[in-house]
Amino acid sequence: MGSCAALRALAVVVWVAAAYPVVFRARPVQTLAANWGTRALHPLPGDITVRLLRDNGFDKVKLFEADPPALRALGHSGIQVMIGLPNELLGPVAAGVNAAEQWVLQNVSTYVSKYGVDIRYVAVGNEPFLKSYKGKFEAATLPAVQNVQAALVKAGLARQVHVTVPLNADVYESPDGKPSSGDFRPDIAGLMLSLVRFLLDNGGVFTINIYPFLALYADPNFPVDYAFFPSPGAPPSQASVQDGAVLYTNVFDANYDTLIAALEKHGLGAIPVVVGEIGWPTDGDKNANAANAQRFNQGLFDRIIAGKGTPRRPRMPDVYVFALLDEDNKSVDPGNFERHWGVFNYDGSPKYRLSLAGGHPIVPARGVRYLSKQWCVLRPDASASDPAVAGAVQYACQYSDCTSLGAGSSCGNLDARANVSYAFNQFFQAANQQKGACSFNNLSTIVTTDPSQGTCRFKIMIDTGRHELTGKSAAGRQVAVASSSWRAVLMLIGLAGLGVVTAW
Repeated sequence: MGSCAALRALAVVVWVAAAYPVVFRARPVQTLAANWGTRALHPLPGDITVRLLRDNGFDKVKLFEADPPALRALGHSGIQVMIGLPNELLGPVAAGVNAAEQWVLQNVSTYVSKYGVDIRYVAVGNEPFLKSYKGKFEAATLPAVQNVQAALVKAGLARQVHVTVPLNADVYESPDGKPSSGDFRPDIAGLMLSLVRFLLDNGGVFTINIYPFLALYADPNFPVDYAFFPSPGAPPSQASVQDGAVLYTNVFDANYDTLIAALEKHGLGAIPVVVGEIGWPTDGDKNANAANAQRFNQGLFDRIIAGKGTPRRPRMPDVYVFALLDEDNKSVDPGNFERHWGVFNYDGSPKYRLSLAGGHPIVPARGVRYLSKQWCVLRPDASASDPAVAGAVQYACQYSDCTSLGAGSSCGNLDARANVSYAFNQFFQAANQQKGACSFNNLSTIVTTDPSQGTCRFKIMIDTGRHELTGKSAAGRQVAVASSSWRAVLMLIGLAGLGVVTAW
């Protein structure tokens, strides 16, 4: 996901009350797609993740980078893959076609031919034209796209694998807030037209990321109902936008059609458009909770399954839900919610009920193995007001994920003792339950009774080591390496014996 510059993309919204409905010509489809992020300290093993996708009817997936365990697990799975080339590689790949050829060879050709991965798209960069990047990637993006396309042609893959660039919705705008007035951002208009023409001429697609949640995050006065898809038969929101004969009842439709209007304005309406990211987080902000996420994603899934698109595009495009799983090692620069976008928890368990085609609920991951049922908490005889506690908590949260402790989050209502215990346990679990990871200057102890309370879940991490010992796939073995890398980090920073932790 891009930075909070995405919030400015929602300027297309005009809160105009109006009255009459829009008639959609819907075509039923049942294609589900998801973003599979891998920034987790204890990632769900690749073979289990692929089975989770298949069990829930996801037949397309987007990876943000060429992650070897994920790609190997996707081999011969029947799942179509969009693979990302990260922004930091745009410069080198733009500088010469040889670099593009090497990248394609290592990250596309090898997995297609050797592992049977059904790669369909290369996503060149990720939201490279964000305003917050201040033009950093603008000069390199189109040359990188051209070089990757040339590399795919040379590799004999251009008929199967196409190029795209996932873009944030801030690349277009509407001067009067109406979707029909949409056009590309003036400072990049020429670049956008050149890029889209190249994609269109070479069988590529336009990939756009849209985040209604960020409208609420940015503006406390934003009308809540307009961020969600309306329920069938429900009256239009007071914030609905009238645009000629069309009534826009939610921000997704208005935002998407603003892009379509911009493309059509320049004679580029023939390019297929894919929604690369859209979803709702469950933690890390007052509006990020399971109830809101269930409301938004159920409305989204219903639209996808029914094939119900927007006024300008009656058929729903391919939509990659963001995201499949939570990622506890992602940057929180955009906000604490950044680690909580998953439809499923870190271990593949559903966060809330979602109905798929025929009303069937989503199902959890199978075969997940966990560390021992033990937790690290504040000692019963220790005081939460002990002068050493604040430093211990700060240290624990520096090396683990404490974003659920924020105000309005799932663990935001814990008392002082439970707050400390949550932080201690997050570190303990992140460190694979090593005994020394529950020292904290003798302020903590290990218990075998689950300290979870209310909406706050005290987690036990996935035992990737056991997956390595019992799993048969290369993906399972590779995931264990990811877990062992955390142990290496502990060693490097002097925490293997937790001497630093016990010496505040």
